[in-house]
Amino acid sequence: MLSTSHIHLRGDMNNKMERLNEEIRDREKVVRGIKKIDSVLIDGYQMYHNYLRPHMALDGMTPADKCGIKIEGNNKWMTIIQNANRVEHQ
Repeated sequence: MLSTSHIHLRGDMNNKMERLNEEIRDREKVVRGIKKIDSVLIDGYQMYHNYLRPHMALDGMTPADKCGIKIEGNNKWMTIIQNANRVEHQ
């Protein structure tokens, strides 16, 4: 399991959080609102934002790339799901 205690993000953290909140609000409009606080939609967006979506401010890298976390394979979503499933069943 990956420890995140050594991962540090530099820069204005408020801007990073505002961008993620904006993405979630945009998606929420499409799905007519998130009904539960623990919605998997929020978890999915967090994964997309941190591991799959390239960011202009990071020169096209994802936050995970910037932290040295690499997701291998042609279908990164599938790789993340398979790895999560593997960890869950250990």
